[in-house]
Amino acid sequence: MRQWAQVHPDLDLEPIGVIGRINRCAALLQQAADAQLRPERLTRAEFDLLGTLRRSGRPLTAGELARETFASGAAVTKRLQRLEQQGLVERRTDERDRRVAHLTLTGAGRELADRALPDQLDREHALLAGLSPEHRAELADRLAELLLLLEGSVPRS
Repeated sequence: MRQWAQVHPDLDLEPIGVIGRINRCAALLQQAADAQLRPERLTRAEFDLLGTLRRSGRPLTAGELARETFASGAAVTKRLQRLEQQGLVERRTDERDRRVAHLTLTGAGRELADRALPDQLDREHALLAGLSPEHRAELADRLAELLLLLEGSVPRS
């Protein structure tokens, strides 16, 4: 912010203090999650697909997965191909519309999602341990407020 203030002293740089820090936190959390999931041969984005399928309780289409995970259709398709090759996800063509595929976890995919989740939660607890329970609750509340504002105003691709 100091550098931008030197270049553009006329601009209100307050958003960088919030959005820039959120983006940086997100990148660091992504790196930590990817590192922890590497032994499972997964990325956090792939784990998010497994988790979405696991908790949905029903088969989902690639489009539904894209909407749920805020990923592009192309990114979801690529991740699903990897997960299928690993035997974690299976695709069933819709009987009425052959262009639509319904995706579900295989037994191995369900087992991996269930096994990896406690480890992910332990790691996330450890990452947040430096904040008091009160500060974590306050941060969660403020982020929830921001999320409500953004969900109504940011166009989805």
